Amino acid sequence: MCVINYMEMARVTGVPLPYLLSRGQQVKVVSQLLRKAKEQDLLLPTHKVETGDEYEGATVIEPVKGYYDIPIATLDFSSLYPSIMMAHNLCYTTLLSQHSIQKEGLTPDQYIKTPSGNYFIKSQYRKGLLPEILEHLLSARKKAKADLKKETDPFKKKVLDGRQLALKISANSVYGFTGAQVGKLPCLEISQSVTAFGRMMIEQTKTYVEEHYTMANGYQHDAKVIYGDTDSVMCKFGVETVAEAMKLGQEAAELISEKFIKPIKLEFEKVYFPYLLINKKRYAGLYWTNPDKHDKMDCKGIETVRRDNSPLVANLINTCLQLILINRDPQGAVEYAKQSISDLLCNRIDISQLVITKELTKTGDEYAGKQAHVELAHRMKKRDAGSAPQLGDRVPYVIIAGTKGSAAYMNSEDPIYVLENNIAIDTQYYLENQLSKPLLRIFEPILGEKKAESELLRGDHTRTKTKVASKVGGLMAFAKKKETCIGCRTVLQEEGVAVCKYCRPKESEIYQKEISHLNILEEKFSRLWTQCQRCQGSLHEDVLCTSRDCPIFYMRKKVQKDLADQDKLLMRFGDPTW
Repeated sequence: MCVINYMEMARVTGVPLPYLLSRGQQVKVVSQLLRKAKEQDLLLPTHKVETGDEYEGATVIEPVKGYYDIPIATLDFSSLYPSIMMAHNLCYTTLLSQHSIQKEGLTPDQYIKTPSGNYFIKSQYRKGLLPEILEHLLSARKKAKADLKKETDPFKKKVLDGRQLALKISANSVYGFTGAQVGKLPCLEISQSVTAFGRMMIEQTKTYVEEHYTMANGYQHDAKVIYGDTDSVMCKFGVETVAEAMKLGQEAAELISEKFIKPIKLEFEKVYFPYLLINKKRYAGLYWTNPDKHDKMDCKGIETVRRDNSPLVANLINTCLQLILINRDPQGAVEYAKQSISDLLCNRIDISQLVITKELTKTGDEYAGKQAHVELAHRMKKRDAGSAPQLGDRVPYVIIAGTKGSAAYMNSEDPIYVLENNIAIDTQYYLENQLSKPLLRIFEPILGEKKAESELLRGDHTRTKTKVASKVGGLMAFAKKKETCIGCRTVLQEEGVAVCKYCRPKESEIYQKEISHLNILEEKFSRLWTQCQRCQGSLHEDVLCTSRDCPIFYMRKKVQKDLADQDKLLMRFGDPTW
């Protein structure tokens, strides 16, 4: 739907289609300003681009961190910044100075003073261009959304959805246009007034909720706003059910909306239950829009999808959040995290879960410091220039065990090379640099800072670390290794046998056990092979995929190697005659 969406954006903003691909947001706002200015016989001034002063942005109410096993209602301002600009008539054409107020003899009822100390004429005396543009955009979006609900044709629904999205983006970019100091027409007075009104409204909403919803006013509990960010507040009304929280949230939204100038409107949007508040802009919870069933698990600012972390991080965090939020079992999440750490330190985690990928965007000299993926690409080029990563490629790597105190960039290695050469992984690196911080962020609000660290990162489950095999140097590197008994792993004194003299009576049992293990590996490989065939769209062709961004690729390579090793091991039994 790219072409359709671009056509809708071009219609809304009045710019040619190529501009949408080659230009940014500012040209769209300028185009709309020119369109409106022409209607009123106004000219836009030229502006020399200069870096201006910074201004205070949106407010964030200090979060009351914790795990909330009761419903938390979320109240959101609908199109906050555009509605502020419309409500208070904030525009280039309505901006006043102290001198102009005195010169024109304006009375206080003819203009407003914003919380940032700027003055604007009221809309009944002069309507601003920006409020007119925003009214046009938001009314058109409202109509597009109404038509979208009625429409049944799938293609037309996508067109309407593209249109309402274009209108939304355009409306939201008007505020940013006035605040862009290196821009076409910046106006600090408008942008700082908008954010000042926004901060004031969030604080007023918090005050209204906590003063109105009290036991003294006949409610069951005293309400508490536990967090607020830019255009929304999270309210703890103290009720036990989602339905009760929804009812109070809708009531609060309607009550508080009346206290603000139209078209500013506070809406009840959702309930989080349960809710894990980690920090500013970091939280997770079950998202409810109806009281019968939750819609989804909503996460903000948590390492669940970042590609520069290993899949182990995302999988562990996701599972822990599911245990905490869906199963309501925080202690079960703690035990799962401890078991995963133990598996990591005991080398029981598949290498596909430890692969980190980063894009090679520059050459090594252009980076400020040494980067693990850049150093690996350089080493791979020395080994085989033909297959080495090029600029623009994503470079997968794992961190291998190195000398004590060596930097991570020195220990990055190609996962396939690690598999082929049986190189040991630095599991401690993954625990300290990949897992520890995300885990502590989730569990600190539940267990407390000190307890979370002591319970997760210390204890018996972290003492199970296997010793890392060091590379043998000197003459020992040329020493021939003796084979060990397949049964008890003792060094064999004679060559050409599979088991020692003590395990020989059980040789048949050991052979059957190894055959069984071979069958398991073959089944696993065939399942992975079939999955790769389905992915490439054919079950009758060989798998040609070499996607190093896919965990299945590494799992398949690992099983392939394990199968080859198992075949070699079985060949040591010769031709069994039992």
